[in-house]
Amino acid sequence: MNKPLRLAAIAATCALTGGVLYGAGAATAGQSTVNSTHEPYNIGQLTKDIDTYYGTTPDADGVYQASADSPYAKDLARIDAAARRQIDKAARAAQHGHRGKKPAVVFDIDDTLLLSLDYEKKNNYGYNGTTWAAYVDKADRPEVFGSPELVRYAAKKGVAVFYNSGLSEAQRSAAVKNLKKVGADVNLDAGHMFLKDAANPPAYLSGCAAPGAWKCTTVQFKSGTRKHIESLGYDIVANFGDQYSDLEGGYADRTYKLPNPTYFVG
Repeated sequence: MNKPLRLAAIAATCALTGGVLYGAGAATAGQSTVNSTHEPYNIGQLTKDIDTYYGTTPDADGVYQASADSPYAKDLARIDAAARRQIDKAARAAQHGHRGKKPAVVFDIDDTLLLSLDYEKKNNYGYNGTTWAAYVDKADRPEVFGSPELVRYAAKKGVAVFYNSGLSEAQRSAAVKNLKKVGADVNLDAGHMFLKDAANPPAYLSGCAAPGAWKCTTVQFKSGTRKHIESLGYDIVANFGDQYSDLEGGYADRTYKLPNPTYFVG
């Protein structure tokens, strides 16, 4: 996953944290607005709001975890309930032959199925490609509450499960290992898990990628992959992601934006 913008767009999501987002030129604690400087939201206060939203707490091993009774968990539960209704509807339609194509769901991986809160917290919501790759390779991230269960629920209802992630092809084995560990052990083969392969991009991305010359934006990559999935005879009834760029570009009946106030991928 490439995370080019960190904290740049978090202020726009502060309503999720339950914290107060002060207007331009307004004062946070101890900050004057005499000269109307249009001072941005204070990062120190913002990180506190993020901790409150997740219920961030280190476990016995010093790993930062989200709390199961946090506002974050409650938001996820509401999204999960709505998604189950959509999956049920699609499964019923398929059983009665109302659709010519097979129903499918598509999941992003980072912070949609696997939670990166410990990395974010310990890196002060910054990003370094080397440390991020090492973190992914540990294959020890906890689940995003409810998401692995939703994967299994879709499969149980006869809805095909696909994955569409910005993780690199080199990180495939670690992603599979981690997904198995959290219980999202459904369709983890190369035919269902699409990762970023900059060295040898698939033909369906030829408009923005050639071997060794990747120019696809996140939206181009992910929407192009969904288009490819639908070309295989599937109707994507639900698409899940923590970034708007996971969801934009069409080729999904419904989109479900999971909360993530820690980073932004355009």
